[in-house]
Amino acid sequence: MPSGKRKLLREYSIIAGICLGSYLIRGASGQFPVSLNLILLIGSLIFIPFGWELLRWVNEKLNTLLPFEENLPLRIFVQMIIGVALALTMRWLIYRFGEPYLGYKLDNLFLVATWVLYVLATGIMNSIFIISHFIDRWKDSIQMAAKLEKEKTLVQFDNLKNQINPHFLFNALSALDSLISENPKLASQFLQHLSRVYRYVLQNKDRTTVPLEVELDFIKNYIFLVETRFQKSMKIRVDVPAEYTDKMIVPVTLQVLIENAIKHNVANEQHPLCIEVCIDGEYLIVQNNLRTCDRCIDFCLTCHWK
Repeated sequence: MPSGKRKLLREYSIIAGICLGSYLIRGASGQFPVSLNLILLIGSLIFIPFGWELLRWVNEKLNTLLPFEENLPLRIFVQMIIGVALALTMRWLIYRFGEPYLGYKLDNLFLVATWVLYVLATGIMNSIFIISHFIDRWKDSIQMAAKLEKEKTLVQFDNLKNQINPHFLFNALSALDSLISENPKLASQFLQHLSRVYRYVLQNKDRTTVPLEVELDFIKNYIFLVETRFQKSMKIRVDVPAEYTDKMIVPVTLQVLIENAIKHNVANEQHPLCIEVCIDGEYLIVQNNLRTCDRCIDFCLTCHWK
C-alpha cells in the first residue's frame, strides 16, 4: 500500500476510534439519552472527517500563499484564526438547523461546552498539521544531509583518483622511457603491468566497492611498477590472510595509500622505504617505516566489509 494511503487510513482509523470512544464514554455516564448519544456518534463520524479535510485544505493553501519559511508566527496565527472561524461556523450551522429535529431542548451548559470543545478540537487539528509539516521537513533535511555527505565523499574520492592517476602515469612513463633503452625485456613487462593497472581503474571507476581479493590482484601490478621504478629503495610487502579476501573495499584504496606513503617520505638504497599491507583485527593497515610525522598511514575497512 502506498505511504499516502497508509497515512490516510491511519488518520481515519484514529478519528473513528475517537468517535467510538466518545460514544461509549457518554453511554457509560448515563447523562445522555440513547437516541441523542447515537445522533452524536453519527454526526461526529460525518462532521469530524469533513472538518479534518477542510482544515487540511486550508493548510495546503496556506503552504502556497503563506509558507512557514516566510513568516512563522504570522502563518501559525492566520491558520489558527481561520480554523477557529470555520469550526465555530460549523458549530452554529449544526445546532441551528439540527437541534429542532432532536425533539427536546439542549441544556445551556452543554451548548456552552460545545463552543469550547470546537475551538479546542480545531486548535489540536491545526497543531497536528503544523507539527507534521516540521517533522516532514526534518526528515527531508536528514535524508538530504545524508545524500550530500555521500556525494561529497564520492566527489572527494574521484578528485583524489583524478589527481593521483595523471601524476602516477607521468612517473610511470618516465621510468618506462629509461627502461626501453636499458632493459627492453623489463620494459615490456613494465608496460604490461601498467596496462593492467589502468584497465582495473577504468573497469571499476564507477563501482563503490570491490572484493579485497580483486583489489589485492590489482595492487600486485601496481607494486611491480613501483618497485621497478625505485628498485632497492622500495620494499612493499602484502600479508593478508585468505579468509579476509571476500571482504569489500573501495576500489583503488590501496594505491591511494601506498602512493601517499611514497609521496610523503624520502628513501634511498641505504635506507629503503618499507611499506606493509596487513590485517590487524577488523582493520586493514597500510604502514611504513619512514615517517614525516608521528603516525603511520592506516585505513579502516570496517565500514566497507560485508
